[in-house]
Amino acid sequence: MPRVMARTRCPQPSPSQPVFVEIKTMIKKATLAAATLLLACASALAAPDCKPSPLGKREMFVRGSFNNWAAQDETRLRPQCNGRYELIAAFPGQFTGEVEFKIADEDWSDDANFGGTLGHLQLKGPALKHRFSGLQKLVFDMAAGSTPTLSITPCPGCKPTAATPEVGMSNPVARSLRFDSRATASKAPFGAVTEGTTVSFNLAARPGVGKATLVIEKRRLEGNQELLDYAPFARLPMVATPKGWSASHRFDAKAIYGYYFEVEIGGQTYVYQNNKDIIYWTREKGSMGLGSVAEMPETPQRIRRYRQTVFAADFKVPEWARDAVYYYVFPERFRNGDKANDPKPGVAKYHDKGVEFHKHWNEKPAKPGSGDGYDDVYNNDFFGGDLAGIIDKLDYIKELGANTIYLTPIFKAASNHKYDTADYLQVDPGFGSNEDFVRLCAEAAKRGIRVLPDTSLNHVGSDSPYFNRFSNYPAGGAFDGGHINAASPYADWFSFDASQKDADRQYKGWVGVSDLPELNKASRSFRAFAYGDKDSVMKFWLDKGAAGWRMDVAPWVPDDFWREWRAAIKAHTPDAITIAETWFDASKFFLGDSFDSTMNYIFRNALLDYAAGGDARKFYANLELMREAYPPQAFYALMNLLSSHDQPRALHHFGYLDDGDAAKQLEAKQRLRLAVLFQMSFPGAPSIYYGDEVGVAGGEDPYNRATYPWADEGGKPDLALLADFKRLTAMRQAHAVLRHGSMAAPLHLDAHVIVLARQDGKHWAITATNNARAAQRISVKLPTALAQARFVDALGGKAVQARGGTLSLTIPPLFGNVLLWH
Repeated sequence: MPRVMARTRCPQPSPSQPVFVEIKTMIKKATLAAATLLLACASALAAPDCKPSPLGKREMFVRGSFNNWAAQDETRLRPQCNGRYELIAAFPGQFTGEVEFKIADEDWSDDANFGGTLGHLQLKGPALKHRFSGLQKLVFDMAAGSTPTLSITPCPGCKPTAATPEVGMSNPVARSLRFDSRATASKAPFGAVTEGTTVSFNLAARPGVGKATLVIEKRRLEGNQELLDYAPFARLPMVATPKGWSASHRFDAKAIYGYYFEVEIGGQTYVYQNNKDIIYWTREKGSMGLGSVAEMPETPQRIRRYRQTVFAADFKVPEWARDAVYYYVFPERFRNGDKANDPKPGVAKYHDKGVEFHKHWNEKPAKPGSGDGYDDVYNNDFFGGDLAGIIDKLDYIKELGANTIYLTPIFKAASNHKYDTADYLQVDPGFGSNEDFVRLCAEAAKRGIRVLPDTSLNHVGSDSPYFNRFSNYPAGGAFDGGHINAASPYADWFSFDASQKDADRQYKGWVGVSDLPELNKASRSFRAFAYGDKDSVMKFWLDKGAAGWRMDVAPWVPDDFWREWRAAIKAHTPDAITIAETWFDASKFFLGDSFDSTMNYIFRNALLDYAAGGDARKFYANLELMREAYPPQAFYALMNLLSSHDQPRALHHFGYLDDGDAAKQLEAKQRLRLAVLFQMSFPGAPSIYYGDEVGVAGGEDPYNRATYPWADEGGKPDLALLADFKRLTAMRQAHAVLRHGSMAAPLHLDAHVIVLARQDGKHWAITATNNARAAQRISVKLPTALAQARFVDALGGKAVQARGGTLSLTIPPLFGNVLLWH
């Protein structure tokens, strides 16, 4: 077949062959690159006055709170003509309700970062806000000479914008290429490896390949995935084998590497690359495993790399981490144990305004603009939860089955959430005192419970002695009363621009939020204060009983900061755990020089979508990515959550509404039971967000931060649901195989059912879950050791006998089985 790549310009009209006929004919024969050129020709011929976008060839994305501000193909605006871009989509999952977002390119370039209002976009303007529902058409227009605009209109009859298609391979040799990164025949050893490990790669192919090259690159990832780049590292000629092509490489330095295969067939260059699976919150596509072949794209940025984690040989995670069950507490809303320290309206201040205090414990949190009778200030309403309340309920937490309490920030701050730190060395007076924290840790330890605090070393509060924007503290802050104070001992903790007239623009607020001045993490003075000095913040609280640290917005802090930070913490308290708040693929933090674990938002989104009825195969690809990309010690320590103070609660995700249909409420709770069963039988450390266990179902912030419905405060906790949570946590605690057991690929995986095998020495567990409304009958082949095993149901069901290496199961609807053998 003739190649049309040689054509470098659009066909010209002729009387005998209309252009559109020639284009249509040529597209049928075209390669992917040629087809793209011809489609562009057709567009230009249809619109002869079409001018290029002022942004050139850069791609533009809808980036916001719904996708952790990442640039993802699903929200890429497709260029049209004269600086116009369009996207038609029914934004799924978390992209519902009012969200904040911007229009920006992949790198948040200064000339391609738009906020403001829909009809009047501004460069580097504030985030836009919009309530999305159903299929929407977005039109971003920046025609020369006019103000950039964005329009969003419902489009129920429209066809969603399709992702860029990959043209199917017509070449049979190209179609024969095969590589599965999780199969030992393709790659050995499996998964993440230590420094100095040699990895072999085998690309299967039928005869006809002229040359194959293994391309290895080193990944650079900074910030919230804004900077993602691959630098050339090695190009290894592969050697022909009877079944394909092979190469090997010794990885001597810890890093995240990308790799793919360049293959020449009949003069044409192809790429064998990662697949197109979407990984929750993660900019890069591909779950690894079996990949796909395509013609070599015009730009290397379009290649989907496989990723190889190489970590330090001495990377250790605290032994207790894999046995942890976290109880995740937002202290202000858990329990009011000491009413004497309640914030008092007219006395306590929130910046330059007052605070509000709820008269009734079970009221909904206040939301500005909702008409709930409270003011229009965010985060200034209080219920009175405190450390005394947590101490009062330690026996409850113990009985629930948790052995580690994770606390969102407790240090002095103006807001109810406390991420706007005012004093890193002082418990907020509304929560109690430093002595109360010591008492909490001591009383918890008596019950076998650890306490894990949280803070941010990325930003502080504008209302703090370090910054002092509102002069609520003695003079000496870096921005006293809204004026730059170069003489402040904290002056180099921040970055200022004295040329700006607007006070809000004279300093850098984290992601543009003026209430949260961003810290200069390069400041040696701040580093010493945070972790370097003998009496630094980190060491101060470890000495008072903290079990480690969960660190807020970790991706915004430079890697060299975290390397120094980890070294300081581990030297001071070797058994302290370090947990990052990272929503996307956290591989870069698990090289042995920064974090032990992360809040596993990939797990959260994947499991919630599965338990809500989604395709198990799509869900499980996300977990397989982590099993392959993360070092085992980190994988078994992941903080596997279902709900958080930053996302709608699990029950809300399952369709539960407080005033909704009773049948839907019951089904939502059963889906929650399914999710918890999976969570409690999977590697990693399960996390229970306070109130989930008794049916709290809040949606978007602030409703996800509702109070725990204590009966003695007039609440109505769901005690039946609580009993089921206790039963599932007790199952996990009773059987070490569920906490420590190794795990390979699923024994069975279809749209509804996941069957996994876990092994811990002579102990085995078979876990099976079913997200369908009807029971599912399946048969699975077992490992040889289990060929005739008689399994005991960990949840009190009937014993099940394997026969001839096969296990037949009936899996109950919206739940599952956990079968044990030793």
